[in-house]
Amino acid sequence: MSDLYLVATPIGNLEDMSFRAVRILKEVPLIAAEDTRTSAKLLKHYQIGTPLTSYHDHNKSTKTEALINHLHEADLALISDAGTPAINDPGFILVQAALAAGHRIVPVPGPSAPIAALSAAGLPTDNFLYLGYLPRKKKARQDLLSLVKDLPWTLVFLETPHRLLNALEDCLSILGDRQIAVARELTKLHEEIKRGRIDQVREYYTEKEPKGEITLIIGGKEKEQVWDQNRLHKVIQEEIGQEGISPSQLAKRLAKESGWSRKDIYDLLQGLQE
Repeated sequence: MSDLYLVATPIGNLEDMSFRAVRILKEVPLIAAEDTRTSAKLLKHYQIGTPLTSYHDHNKSTKTEALINHLHEADLALISDAGTPAINDPGFILVQAALAAGHRIVPVPGPSAPIAALSAAGLPTDNFLYLGYLPRKKKARQDLLSLVKDLPWTLVFLETPHRLLNALEDCLSILGDRQIAVARELTKLHEEIKRGRIDQVREYYTEKEPKGEITLIIGGKEKEQVWDQNRLHKVIQEEIGQEGISPSQLAKRLAKESGWSRKDIYDLLQGLQE
C-alpha cells in the first residue's frame, strides 16, 4: 500500500524547511496543497518540480475520493499553506479517508505556529489545551471561554487581527486578568510576542493596530491564595449568627473562598460560638 505523507512547511521563514521535507516533496509523484499558488512559490524556491493539485475546504467533498484513488496507485504528499497539515485545516478529512482505505500515514514534522508560540510564551507548557480559532460571534466566543475558565492548563487559541481586541475584551471579562502572550508574524520580519496581563496587552493593541497571523497563549486558572487565620477569623466574626445562615452553610461557602477545609472552618465556628 502507498503512503500519505503529511509534510510541514514554513510558517514564514523559508529556512525552516527540513531536508527530509524537501526530499519527500521531490520524490512523491503528486502533492496536494491547500493553495497551489502559495505552494508553487515554495516549490520553486527549493527547485521541486513535482505536480501540484488543490485540496481545500471548498473542494474536499469531491476531491477526497480522487486523492484516495491516486493513493491506491502511488504515494501522495499533503501540505498546507503554512505549518503542519491536518492541524486546523481540511487535511484531517483526507487522513481519515486514507486510514479507512488502509494506507499508512507518515508525518514529516516541522513548523507549527501554536507550538512555536507556546514554547516562547513563558507560560507553563507541561499541560496545555489547543482550541483552534476562537469563534467569530461574541456569544459563541464567550460560551467557549466560560467552558474553560476554571481549567488550570495553559490555553492556546488562534485569532485574526480584526477580531483580536474583541477577543481580548471577552478573555478579560470571563477569564479574569491573567497572564497572556500574543504571538504574531512568527518567524517573519516583523515577529512580535507581547507578554503581560490581558488588560495590559489589550491596551497595547488598542493603540497599535495588530497585523498578521496571531496565536494567543493564555495562562490557566491561577491557584487562589489560602487565607491566613486572622483573615478567616475576621470574616467568621462578621458573618456568624447572621439570620438564615447556619454554621454548616457558612463553613461550606467559606471553604470555597478561603482555601481552608470545611471541617476546620466548622470547628472554628463552633469554638467561637461557645
